[in-house]
Amino acid sequence: MKLEGKVALVTGTSPNIGGGIVEGLVAEGAAIIAVDAVDANALDCANAVKAAGGRAIGVTCDVTDEAQVKHAVDAGLDAFGQIDILVNNAAIFNKKGVVEMSYAEWQRQTSIILDGAFLFTKYVSAGMIDRGHGVIVNIISTAGHQGEPGNIAYSTSKGALMNFTRSAAMELVGYGIRVVSMTPTATDPDEQFERGRRWGRDVTAPPGLSDAMANFAKRIPMQRLPKPSDYGRAIAFLVSDDAAMITGSDLRVDAGAVARYWAWDPRDPL
Repeated sequence: MKLEGKVALVTGTSPNIGGGIVEGLVAEGAAIIAVDAVDANALDCANAVKAAGGRAIGVTCDVTDEAQVKHAVDAGLDAFGQIDILVNNAAIFNKKGVVEMSYAEWQRQTSIILDGAFLFTKYVSAGMIDRGHGVIVNIISTAGHQGEPGNIAYSTSKGALMNFTRSAAMELVGYGIRVVSMTPTATDPDEQFERGRRWGRDVTAPPGLSDAMANFAKRIPMQRLPKPSDYGRAIAFLVSDDAAMITGSDLRVDAGAVARYWAWDPRDPL
């Protein structure tokens, strides 16, 4: 196992992307500090890890509250004595454009994505500096690479988070810490509902979701959407010694979405 003896703190541990990331890390031997603003997301994720024979704790935390962030980091250190891996995944969706979005909504969404990443990077990296090693992964989005209408705060924050990754990588490289990012895209929804049911939740896909996601899949080169488990395996690679020479870079797990030439429809003949 590539991550045996390592401890990972992951923010935003819903059954969707965060849950897939956690499972990918656990599969390689990592212990988990599951952090989420929703009690059930943090605790259900941690309990699922423990039920499968792994080590985990769940911590409820508003990632925009500095005192709560410090508490979450301290709780992880108290439980495991170290934090080797940080995954900044916490985010919220609020699909509004610049005209209709209120300033309060803008502040809240950008704060969760950017302030949360800043605060956890600040407090987790302190321990990594003392130990002389560590890996930090920031979760971006294809919306952070492209101009998406009607999603102004999310797109802006994810784009900014990509350059935060580069800047933090240059600042922390001298301490033996790597900082990288991973870009997901529209994600196959089936796995998150299956994971939610494994967590003991009564969940079903809302009407129309499957059709909407099928339409997304038609627009990307690989003609299918990645699953949260695809992201989990990618993260497990990025934080392992196999990626020891990778820092300041973004790994896109997007089925070719960002690379596609805008005018090309993958359904058209070449």
